Amino acid sequence: MDLWQHIAVRISAASAERFELETQQAVAGGCINQASRLKGRGGKHYFVKLNQAELLPMFEAEAESLQELARADAIKVPALVCSGAVCGRAFLVLEDLSLGGTGSMAVFGRQLAQMHRHTQQQFGWCRDNTIGSTTQINTPASGWIAFWREQRLGFQLQLAAKNGAARSLIDKGEKLLGSFDSLFSHYQPVASVLHGDLWSGNYAFTRQGEAVIFDPAVYYGDRETDLAMSELFGGFSAAFYAAYEEAWPLDSGYAVRKTLYNLYHILNHFNLFGGGYAAQAEGMIERLLAEIGVSPGA
Repeated sequence: MDLWQHIAVRISAASAERFELETQQAVAGGCINQASRLKGRGGKHYFVKLNQAELLPMFEAEAESLQELARADAIKVPALVCSGAVCGRAFLVLEDLSLGGTGSMAVFGRQLAQMHRHTQQQFGWCRDNTIGSTTQINTPASGWIAFWREQRLGFQLQLAAKNGAARSLIDKGEKLLGSFDSLFSHYQPVASVLHGDLWSGNYAFTRQGEAVIFDPAVYYGDRETDLAMSELFGGFSAAFYAAYEEAWPLDSGYAVRKTLYNLYHILNHFNLFGGGYAAQAEGMIERLLAEIGVSPGA
């Protein structure tokens, strides 16, 4: 059997229904994984991600992430079918949803607020996962500031130093690590379930108009991080934010903290792609230091 027939057998076992593969079609769009749509007899169809066999833990974490978001019972996510490794390739099989429709961004905003009300006591999660292809550490912690300092910004700054970032960026970043506590002097976030990578490429509407989120980097943390990420590259309407704000108003300090939260993603983009993201990250650090009254210089 070839790769696709092996996956068809796994689908049959997981679904308890025989899946007879008829066609396999590549799907464009991802930069980390290969994706395909499998169609079989009786109109059955599935969405499949592929990568190297050693990256199976990444797919297993994604599978658990989707199940975690589903538990919040707020926004639709693709249902998990199965995952595994065959023929030297890791695979993840998901429900193949009919995407490409239009829907209400206001409803989507209210659904996100509802999802964020699914909380737990500790920040982090039960396992590490990935943000893009970068490891994302999720060791549970009782304090949000320490979690963000050590497992988000501190981790990315260490990677940036290894990846050749300018000494000025690292020095300013370390100064920020020791001083951003003041941004939380009147704000104590709860540990909400987060999508973790909520940009416009990771949501869509079904042809029936239902919002769907996918490709998550789940953990429990400050809900503001999802909102901040949604603003980073655009693609979310004013109606989305107005509906979210009506459902669960944001603290006034969010206007500043969103830069702190998006710094994590810009540093990660530098660590993944290099280029001008380093200068963008350094500028964000300088703005944050100015906001809290700390000189960026020595």
